[in-house]
Amino acid sequence: MRIADVLKNKGTAVVTISPQATVTELLAGLAEMNIGAMVVMGKSGLEGIVSERDVVRQLHKRGSSLLAQPVSSIMTSVVATCTPRDTVDRLNVLMTQNRVRHIPVLDDGRLAGIVSIGDVVKTRMEELETEQQQLQAYITQGR
Repeated sequence: MRIADVLKNKGTAVVTISPQATVTELLAGLAEMNIGAMVVMGKSGLEGIVSERDVVRQLHKRGSSLLAQPVSSIMTSVVATCTPRDTVDRLNVLMTQNRVRHIPVLDDGRLAGIVSIGDVVKTRMEELETEQQQLQAYITQGR
């Protein structure tokens, strides 16, 4: 299965934030949208990604003054990305190697979606369910 198929099922909407936004604004957006990460988009395009994990780790290091800091001060600026043409298996490897749970999808340099580990698990569960139904149909027809 390709990433394009995952995006077809889940949609291509991506919640983004500017690098100048504060960590407090980031937290409000994460809570409001019930998501675990946001893509950081600047004037030149994709600048980074920031997750709940980034906030927790930096809050522990810097204390509550972090909340007034810009997102750019805590974001991951070297971002693992994929394309709609990549396979879900390749994405699994990418997530595992980079120890990340969210991967932006770029299509010719344009942000085309985001895939989370939850999307990958859901896709795999749907594949297994379809296979099980096909096997049951095959067994039933063979009788």
